[in-house]
Formats: sequence, structure tokens, C-alpha cells
Amino acid sequence: MDDSLYDEFGNYLGPELPSSDDEELAEASGLQGVGDHGGQDDAMEAEDELEAEAREQSSFALMRMDDVPENQVVLHEDKKYYPTAEEVYGQEVETLVQDEDTQLLSEPIVETVKVKSFTLGEEGLPKTVYQKEYLASMARLPGLTRNIAVVGHLHHGKTSFIDTLVAETHDVPRTLEKHRRYTDIHKLERERGLSIKAMPISLILPNSKGKSYLLNLMDTPGHVNFTDEVSATIRIADGAVLVVDAMEGVMAHTEVIIRQLIREGVAITLVINKVDRLVIELKLPPNDAYFKLRHVIEEVNTVIRGCAPTGTDLRLSPERGNVCFAASQMDWCFSLRSFAKMYTDMYGGVSADDFGRRLWGDVYFNPSKRSFSRKPIDQGAKRSFVHFILEPLFKIYAHTVGEQPAKLKSFLQSVGIKLKASQLKMNVKDLLPLVMRSFVGPPTGFVDMCVEHIPSPDDNAARLTEHIYTGPMDSRAAEAMKRCDPNGPLMVYITKLYPSDDASTFDAFGRVMSGTLQSGQRVFVMGEAFSPDDQEDMAAQNVSNLWLYESRYRIPVESAVAGSWVLIGGVDSVIAKTATLTDVSPEQEEAYIFRPLSFTTTPVLKVAIEPVNPSELPKMLDGLRKINKSYPIVKTKVEESGEHVVLGTGELYLDCVLHDLRRMYSEIEIKVADPVVRFCETVVETSSLKCFAETPNKKNKITITAEPLEKGIAEDIENGAVKIDWANRDIGQFFERKYNWDLLASRSVWAFVVHAMYSPVSWGACFVGTLPSLAFSLTFYA
Repeated sequence: MDDSLYDEFGNYLGPELPSSDDEELAEASGLQGVGDHGGQDDAMEAEDELEAEAREQSSFALMRMDDVPENQVVLHEDKKYYPTAEEVYGQEVETLVQDEDTQLLSEPIVETVKVKSFTLGEEGLPKTVYQKEYLASMARLPGLTRNIAVVGHLHHGKTSFIDTLVAETHDVPRTLEKHRRYTDIHKLERERGLSIKAMPISLILPNSKGKSYLLNLMDTPGHVNFTDEVSATIRIADGAVLVVDAMEGVMAHTEVIIRQLIREGVAITLVINKVDRLVIELKLPPNDAYFKLRHVIEEVNTVIRGCAPTGTDLRLSPERGNVCFAASQMDWCFSLRSFAKMYTDMYGGVSADDFGRRLWGDVYFNPSKRSFSRKPIDQGAKRSFVHFILEPLFKIYAHTVGEQPAKLKSFLQSVGIKLKASQLKMNVKDLLPLVMRSFVGPPTGFVDMCVEHIPSPDDNAARLTEHIYTGPMDSRAAEAMKRCDPNGPLMVYITKLYPSDDASTFDAFGRVMSGTLQSGQRVFVMGEAFSPDDQEDMAAQNVSNLWLYESRYRIPVESAVAGSWVLIGGVDSVIAKTATLTDVSPEQEEAYIFRPLSFTTTPVLKVAIEPVNPSELPKMLDGLRKINKSYPIVKTKVEESGEHVVLGTGELYLDCVLHDLRRMYSEIEIKVADPVVRFCETVVETSSLKCFAETPNKKNKITITAEPLEKGIAEDIENGAVKIDWANRDIGQFFERKYNWDLLASRSVWAFVVHAMYSPVSWGACFVGTLPSLAFSLTFYA
């Protein structure tokens, strides 16, 4: 080795040496020039071999693991463990490559389709004992229809009583909790165990003679905060079923409801519910239970007598047939006639009507003579209601709860009840309703009571039209409504708005007063502010759908005739609270609306709200508009300070409103301020001081004194017996005739001023007294 070519560190310093690639080229070129047999062809073959080898090596990296020879060495980065998306799903698959921080780990790569549903409903149309087409055809017969509001105090059993009727017509298990409270479909109703919304349901039920009737029932809330739902229901009902707890009796809210029913002119029937509490909880003997039931009925009649118009007989009594007895948790209900029919079917010899009239009051049965008398035969004589009804019921309860299955079977057979051996071994909670249902039978007595004591839409049309219609009674529309004419001009009264399943839109619920409403028909929707002089609150809409509303499901129909309740789709966009639908253009004929709802209470609780995120204010405003539609009495407004406030009747009411605002209608977080309660005062005696004010020129002076109104004037103003739009002469004659006022003073009424109190509503009236020269002297009555 030449040392001159390297330095002391061993680095090469000589000339540049040829590379290995150059040597291979030189060898190839040397081969090209050697030989006499086809040198050029050999070179081309060598080139092809090199290209093939290169292709082989490049495709080797894409070979699958099972295609790689066992002795082949494959680098880790060249291995392919999984197929690509294109190989699995095809060439049309979209492949998205993102950085690791582009999407949160909590978010799914592919968002699932969320179906919003805020109410409990049936998956399809449930099985019923009648066909849905038959139900729709019955709705076209007003004479066989009854529109009924089920009202009562909180937890007196209205919803569970309707469950008893639903179980008679629908194929639903009676023992499962999820099938109880069939008309409570709102999430809060299921959680809190009380009704919040008035929900309708239509059922076909037979009476004691086997004739079928369509009962349009409306389950109303019993809490005092939700009286607005009761008012919306009563306005379109022909009658009411008042449900009263047999143990609690008449409560404060029961009195309020009775007064409202009488003021609206609605027929009243009574169901004394939870009669079994007298047996199970109070453990009263049959005779004491009779006096307890009698006392409850007298309590109801006392309230009715206190507010009924003079000369009307609205007394409720079992012998009249307008009172039923029930235990909704045990699925039984009967009237005196239906219970008497069990005896007459078994023994005969007397009609059920005659026997039923002898089963209430101070009527005693003489076993030796088999006759009835008004006076007891001996000291220990029992009333017929105790002897024929309460004692058998109490014995069945006692034997079912306490006897062994073997003894119970023989006892039940003695009263005509036959059960299977497996049924006798059931839990008492399930066995007792089964036994009582077999003994009492279906609720035909309740149907008889509704048919006989609640008028049909035909019979009640004239009274209802005069009560709710604001137009002249001699107009073409009024005459058609009085006749409940299906061929007259269309008039529909909307009193409720129900949200859709996803709470995006609303459907209007109301009563067809005259004419026939068709699906797809174009109608004119007139709001509460509409009048012949100011037609701004009016719009033309197309009816998209019509349904019979069954709480948990809907039955689509093509038309709705006069006298029926119907759910209407496609007209909600221009309705705020209540509305009037007609097919007569206001330009062709003067149109009038139905009276807006009147409530027994006023909103007294106020809260201010704002969104947590200020950018979500439009969402909150849209939610407030929907809240205003959903709750009849709620008020939403903007204060002078810029705050958005919601007014309701109580704490529970506002809690439900804000829940719906957060979860259903806006889906945003909202900050709520402390509630503010509105307090109002009234006048209890004549003011000792006079208040006065002078005009700036010191030439006019107004003097005001205050004194309470006479008893009955506030009620007359509230009920519309006297109206401020009357002529002064008519107002004067009213106060002079009814309250013996001075004619000059009574003609000087200026205005009726309402003072919002929690209960009752207080009215005031401004009157002009003697007018001295250039001075006003006012007296304010309240």
C-alpha cells in the first residue's frame, strides 16, 4: 500500500476511485461488445430481466402475509395487517384523514341519528275491543256522543279512574305500572305522579242495556296551580264528572271547581272514588261507611246550593242516578241501578230502576215480608244500601284478604265468582281487583249516568253557543251552531295547543261547533284580538291533518263534524292561546270570535330569566313563544329594565314551565332569578281621608274616596251580568233594580277596574258623584 496516498490519520488523499456502479456499467458495455452471436439481443434480454426483477421487488412489499414465502424476509413497514376501507366497502367510500387534535375523544366519529321524543306514546295503534274505523264513524253521530271533563282535587283518582275505563276497551295489562296513568304522557307527570296537562281520550263503552256510546273524556289536573287546564277543558265540554275522595271529602280546590262549573253552565255528575279506603284504611263498619258517603254527598250539595242560580235544582243524589261509587285502584265502579241489576238478573221479580231507587236514604228492608219501608222495623234494622251493597262488598274484601285459597274458592263460588286455581294463588294486590271486577262487573252504571245526566252535543249546542259566542245570535253562523248543523258554515273553537312528539310544532285541539272540517281545507284563523273593526289578527291556513286524540296515540280521520272534539295540524303558526276557525271570509260576511278563556286565578309569581350564553338569546325567545302556546295562563314579557320575565300561578307551575323551556323548546341552559310574589290590597271600609290632585293651572281638582262594593257586584261583573260597554242608562237601571242604587249615581259609572289578587278576583268601579263647578269628585268602590 502506498503510504503517500494516506495521511497520518489514515484518510485517503489519492485520486478519485471508480464506484461499483461504474464498474457494473463497464462490465455490461464490455459484454455488449463481446461475442459474435446476437450481442445486442443479449443486452436487451438482460435489461428486461433487470426491469422484471425491479417490478418484482416493488410489488413484494404489497404482498399479503399469507402470500409471502416462508423464507422471505419482509420489513415491518412493508407488512400489511388490515385491508383498506376501499377494499372492504368499495371505491365510493369517503376516506377522511385528520390530525389527532381535530376531534374530541368524547365525540363519535359518525354521529348517531337522535330521534327526539318528550312524551310517552304507543309504538302503533293498540288493540281495542272495537275497530278504529267504528270509533271514527261514531264520532260523526252527535246524538251518541258525550263530551265530558273529568275534574276534581289533587290525588282524588281522576287519572286512575280513566285507567279503569281504558282497561275495559284496550288490550293493556292491568297490573303493570307502566300501563297505569294512561293519560299522563309528559315526562314530569310520570316523575312527579300528578297530571300537568289536560289530555283527551275517546272510548266506546256500552250502557246497562248494551247500547254503545262514544265518551270523549278529558283528564284534567287536580293541582290548584293548573286551573288554566281545567278552564280550557270546561269551555268545550257538555258536562263534567266530579271525582271526590270518599275519605277526604270536599277540599278547597273542589269548591273552586264546582263554582267554575256552575258559572260556565256545565252539567255536573259525581263519582265518589276510593270507597275501599273506608274498609282498608279506616276499617269502618258498613253502617258508619254509609254515613261517611252520605256526608260527602251533602258537602258537594252544600257548595252547589251556595253558588247555583236561584230556582235551579242541581242536587246530586244516588237515587237520581247522577252519583256513582268507585274504587279506581281496584278497577270497579257502580251506580245504584247497575248494582240493583245484578240482583234482578239473579232473582228477578222487580225492575232494576225500581229496586235501585230503594237502595239509598232512610229506606229499610223487611226480610220477613220482603218489602221496604221508610221506618225501621226494629232497633237494629239496617238501611237497604248497607244491607244490599256495603255488607256484601265488605265481606268480599275481608275474605279475599284473609282466607286461604281453598276456603276462598268456596266462598267466591257462593257469590257467583269462579276463578282458576292459579288465580287464587295470586298476590292479594292482584287478586283483589280481579275478584271485585268479577263481582261488580263492567262500569255500565257510569255510562248510564253520563248518558242520562250529561246532554249530547245536539242538546247542549244552543246553551253553549249563547255562552261562548261573541257575535249576534240571529246571524247565520249562530243559528247553525245552535242546531249543531254539520252542513252549516264552519265554526271551530280552539282552546288548547299540544306539542308534537319532538316539540318542534304544535297541533290545535278544539270543538267543531258547526259545519264539517275537512283535511286539506283552507280556513281562516282568527285570534283573540280579532274584531270586525280590526281584522289584523287573522290569517288563512291549510289544515294538514285531522286526528282523534287518544293521549298516547292518534287516529287519523278525513273529517270532523259538528259536536266532535278534534286535533288539527297545520294551523298553529298564527295561534297564541285560543282561536276561532271558519271557512267564511271576513271580507264577505262579518265574522266574530268565541270568548277567550277566563281563569279563576291570575299569575302571581314572577321570575326573570336569561341564557347562560348570551349568544343563545334567540333560542330562548323562540322557546318562550312556544311556552306561551303550551300553557294557557302563562305570561311572558319584557320589563322596562330589559329583563325577560315569566309569570305563573305558583312555584310548581313555574318549575314545569322552566323545565319545558330548558329541555323541550330551547335546549339551552338558563339562569333564573329569585321569584317575586305580587301582593295586592283591597278596600275593606270607606276611606277616612280624601285623596285629591290639582291640575297645573290650579283650576281643576280631582277628589277620590274609596269604599267596598256591595256583596254580589264583583261576581256580576266577573260573570258578565253587567258590562261597561252598555249604555249609561242600562247600567243605571241594572244597579238601581238589583242593588237599589240612586239612579244618578248608577248612571255615572266610568269603568270597571280589575284588581289581580290570588283568590278571589276583586273588582272596582269608578263612579262620578256630584259635580261641583270646575271640579271632579270621584268615588272608587272596590
